[in-house]
Amino acid sequence: MIPPLITLEEHYFSTAAINTLDDKMVEQFKHIPGLKDKLTDAGQLRLSEMDKGKVSFQIISHACVAGAPSLDVCREGNDQLANDIKNNRDRFAGFAVLPMADPQECANELERTVKQLGFVGAMIDNHVHGKYYDGNEYDVFWAKAQDLDVAIYLHPTWPSDNMNPQYTGNFPESAGRSMGASGWGWHTETGLHILRLFAAGVFDKFPKLKIIIGHFGEMLPFQLQRICNLSVRWGERERKLKQVWDENIWITTSGVWSLDPLRCILGNTKIDHILYSVDYPFAKNEEGLEWVEKLEKSGLLTQEQLEMVAYRNAEKLLNVKAPART
Repeated sequence: MIPPLITLEEHYFSTAAINTLDDKMVEQFKHIPGLKDKLTDAGQLRLSEMDKGKVSFQIISHACVAGAPSLDVCREGNDQLANDIKNNRDRFAGFAVLPMADPQECANELERTVKQLGFVGAMIDNHVHGKYYDGNEYDVFWAKAQDLDVAIYLHPTWPSDNMNPQYTGNFPESAGRSMGASGWGWHTETGLHILRLFAAGVFDKFPKLKIIIGHFGEMLPFQLQRICNLSVRWGERERKLKQVWDENIWITTSGVWSLDPLRCILGNTKIDHILYSVDYPFAKNEEGLEWVEKLEKSGLLTQEQLEMVAYRNAEKLLNVKAPART
């Protein structure tokens, strides 16, 4: 029997955010039918799409925006999301969007959205114009996330100008755009960011941080042992990389509909750090349900473990509750 399902890489655009979009995101609207309508809805359309995939509960967050949204855009967007979901709190919770170019304002807005709006954490873009968050100036943000005891979802975003040459070559421009985004670069860049945070000692400074990464761990599980072996050369750390992986990193299944990655992940990742997600509306809830059904039949997980991945781990990590499915 399929257990209740909680998903947490599920995207949305407020009016304030959608007015800032550049050509990269607008291009997506041409290729996925109904994408804009689905992204801007946090009501009946979203609920009906969830029901198609038997999703009981959804954590909603802004989709990635190229560049860095301003504090005003973030505050307006967070307020609109909170208002849009207020009548369906049994089915929805929110992740904040934050102005990542300004670490202090990030910390302030995270605190506001958690304490005043009831959000359960934040989803942040992987970099701001090529800048990562391993510098000391971001300590104020990581400290606030740790103090509030909420999860931060580190999500891929578009390549910055200095990254783009890597995805230009003897192939069509469209191939390069895909390689730089969901076809490859999004995932390796996000995995790299986790390693940068570790190498910079962020997890020693803030040992209770809770960071989520999507797409079956953004390439890291498949090189994890090698990275752990070689990371001893990166400087002295109080906590080794494998301990950080076990204690501070959660991974989701978002948008990767194969059992093959899971076979690897089950060998090096704690079962209570694996979370189901879809990546709606860029992926369909029905695709996720089909994957869960295959997983159930595969014998890779016990029923108890299946329930952990499906919803129990998310309940514990985010302090939410999946409603009983009728």
